[in-house]
Amino acid sequence: MTAQIELTHFAPQTRRFLIDLAANNNRDWFRRNKLRYDSEVRRPAERLVDRLSERLAAATGRPVRGKLFRPHRDVRFSDDKTPFYTQLHAAWTLPGGRSWYFGLSAEYATAGAGVMAFDEDQTVAWRHSVAGVSGEALAALLERLDARLDPATLDEVPAPHPATHPRADLLRRSGCVAWYDGLFEALAEDPEATLTQTFERLSPLQDWLARHL
Repeated sequence: MTAQIELTHFAPQTRRFLIDLAANNNRDWFRRNKLRYDSEVRRPAERLVDRLSERLAAATGRPVRGKLFRPHRDVRFSDDKTPFYTQLHAAWTLPGGRSWYFGLSAEYATAGAGVMAFDEDQTVAWRHSVAGVSGEALAALLERLDARLDPATLDEVPAPHPATHPRADLLRRSGCVAWYDGLFEALAEDPEATLTQTFERLSPLQDWLARHL
């Protein structure tokens, strides 16, 4: 019962903590509120990551590595010296790099799936597939999903493909992650079911990436 209560209140508690952290982003405040962070944010989030790892491993038949990202920022080479992130991020990754993602902050609640950054071999396979018939299927799939894509990272379409290629936007990508936003209310009701259902909606993209990368 305790575990269910923690997950039930996870999203509202986490958002309240992150709002307070944004207003008090210093090590002294965080030290004084460390017990609150552990009980309201870290432990429920770790439980959620573990539960989703089990679900995704069962669905894919492959090991899934879940990760809850630390709140501490590396400020050594940054002009922004605030010590903590004011958002919570988690990821679940398959061998080969396909992943599922979750982000929660005061401003957003989002979940996505795909590959954040292609490696060298995946880049070659992506461009070859996107330029051909498989790319037509991907473009249609993405339209059906009606999800948000991260912006393309390349300024120009990579050679040898012409700038006028019908899938120029996809060719200019160095990764492909599709996101569904506005999930906070659903997360407040049932975070595990919400993420499970969102990841299931994105399974056609994961299947395409598995076949072509």
